[in-house]
Amino acid sequence: MSDNCRVSEALYAGMCDYIGTPTEVTIRREVGDMAEKIQKPAKIHRGYRDMASGSDREGFRFKSSDVDTMGWYTNHKVITDLAQSIANDLSKYSIILMEDIDTPPGFVRLQLLTPPQSEIIESLVVPFSDGMYISNVKWRQMPFTFFVEEGFYKNIKQHGPCTNFFSEDVDSDFALCFHCSYWSRLTFHWRKRYTLHNWPPNHVFDDILGNGCHIVPIGSKIAGNENELEWRLSFSQAEQKLVYSMNHTQFLCYGLLKIFLKEVVNRDIEEQFLCSYFVKTTMFWMIQIGNITWCPHNLLDCFWKCFKFLLHCVYQGVMPNFFIPRNNMFVSKLSTVKGVRTRECLFTQLNGYYEMGVAHCLLHEPTVRKMIEPVICNILVRIDPLKGHIKSAADIDICLRNEIYAISVLEKDVQDNYFTLRFIISLSIQSLTQYETLTLQKCIADELVTAAFLHLNTSTDTHSTNKAVYRSDRLVGNLLKLAGRVGDVSCRLYLAMYYYRTCRYREALHVTARVKSKLTQPYIMYYRVDRVRYNESVAGWSLSKRMKKAWVYNLRLYSNVYYVQEFDLEQKISTDNGELALDISPYVLTDMLSVLCNYRLGNRSQCLQSLTDLQTLLLYDDGRYVPLNLRDLSCQILGICQHVVGDLHGALHSYQQSLRQKQNHKIQNTIRYRSALVLNQLNK
Repeated sequence: MSDNCRVSEALYAGMCDYIGTPTEVTIRREVGDMAEKIQKPAKIHRGYRDMASGSDREGFRFKSSDVDTMGWYTNHKVITDLAQSIANDLSKYSIILMEDIDTPPGFVRLQLLTPPQSEIIESLVVPFSDGMYISNVKWRQMPFTFFVEEGFYKNIKQHGPCTNFFSEDVDSDFALCFHCSYWSRLTFHWRKRYTLHNWPPNHVFDDILGNGCHIVPIGSKIAGNENELEWRLSFSQAEQKLVYSMNHTQFLCYGLLKIFLKEVVNRDIEEQFLCSYFVKTTMFWMIQIGNITWCPHNLLDCFWKCFKFLLHCVYQGVMPNFFIPRNNMFVSKLSTVKGVRTRECLFTQLNGYYEMGVAHCLLHEPTVRKMIEPVICNILVRIDPLKGHIKSAADIDICLRNEIYAISVLEKDVQDNYFTLRFIISLSIQSLTQYETLTLQKCIADELVTAAFLHLNTSTDTHSTNKAVYRSDRLVGNLLKLAGRVGDVSCRLYLAMYYYRTCRYREALHVTARVKSKLTQPYIMYYRVDRVRYNESVAGWSLSKRMKKAWVYNLRLYSNVYYVQEFDLEQKISTDNGELALDISPYVLTDMLSVLCNYRLGNRSQCLQSLTDLQTLLLYDDGRYVPLNLRDLSCQILGICQHVVGDLHGALHSYQQSLRQKQNHKIQNTIRYRSALVLNQLNK
């Protein structure tokens, strides 16, 4: 076996461990797709659509990855030919004509043909050549102004066609764009090339054409200054489907190029000439016409051929867009003297790596060096690349659980909830993969809980008859019981909260006792898990059963839904500070409900025992049951319980402890208010 084959196999196994196995990547994509599908009907009802894009959506989970989102209004219809306007109801939609004559390749103008459907778009048009055209500058300013006025986000700035900001310390890009169901004639050569090279596969090609493209608010900068009337064609949705169609070796090679770009080429460089989009474009070209054998023992050669393509593009100063080759994506960067000098320096840098050879070149990557150095230094070492695919049930379930619980379906009102629930029911009878089915199951539980509390909050009426109250109570109870049957272990605590809210303390205690007994099982998967016991216990269980019996997660209280009085103040203050939900550890909530219910029933000894359990949990926990990001609210909950039972000094201490934690829920004002109440009582 050649040295390159040995290094390739070690690299493949290492990249599977670092980036993900085929199963893990599939999980990430299917869960993300299903989450977007579930939320689609409610968003369409509100006249808006969006989609996640970028490396996170493609299946990568780099720590440095940002979150990219594209959004568009559904009452605008973009056409490429006047004849297409006949198919649209002019009373419901603004018709916009995409013009690609006398524009640089890859750029278009948007002419508004009909009266606008809103006053907003009316203020964003400018006259040009006997027509009204939409200004990309004014359109781009709209989301930027919105995010600034909201005041919830940090470091808001404009970045290309996007508004860039930090949400919960995550770097995020949002682009408000237009969607076009038709493909521009500029993409004709790409469609012709598909038939010559037979890539992507037929079903992927048909799917891409059926979903159209987007137009983002940024003009060309060939002459140095941006043209206000030009918009750039975006193929983010098509690119995502092309990445999905890659085999795993191709996907890992793509990831390897991204790592090389970040850790080597762009390291310590502020103004970067190359970005990850050029790497993606390189992959598309090399897959379609590159004559490469894409397999694990050839990964080194795959990377090297892609690297040489990138080097050639930098040398020539030409990076052809994959869909519109006449669009040289380096043009705007080379429009200034500084850009030309940067390209020359970059070519010198890349050529230096080329002269080193592929193995020594990759040794400059800290991440990759750990994977291949042992094999390079010892000719007797050999790693089976397929071992990188082997993961235990616990490892796969951790990946699946992390992806599913990252989904947050925030409903604005009862009607949104109704649309989502009705669509979930229609999805449940379709043919789905096991990961899509489990995602749907988790979302069903969430929607049932939200439906129950939204109904409870909207149906509260002091003049209701006993019969109406009974029916409402029965409906809410049944929804929460059903959620408990399809959701995870902690989902049953919503029913306990409802019983507590409606003064049925014994029923609430019965539910919390059952949940607590399940939480103590050795195979429970929360933020940590005993892998050995988990693998032994769940062997033979279906994914659905694993979630219902072994998975535990935080209780999420959304800002627009009232749950119980004890959290009302925290929810309001947290919402005012831009947080959409409170997250509570199920271990903390179980003890809290036990304290409060026993106190209301006059069971003093049980109440004090539960309070002691809660104190002990927070005092000695190392993050296993109360993660650090939940400790601010957890200490606050302990203080509330102590305050209720009359331990004022203990409550004050707990509130002070809460202030010392990292304020992830932004409830500092609540803590100070509750501390002031305690001090006032102590002074009296």
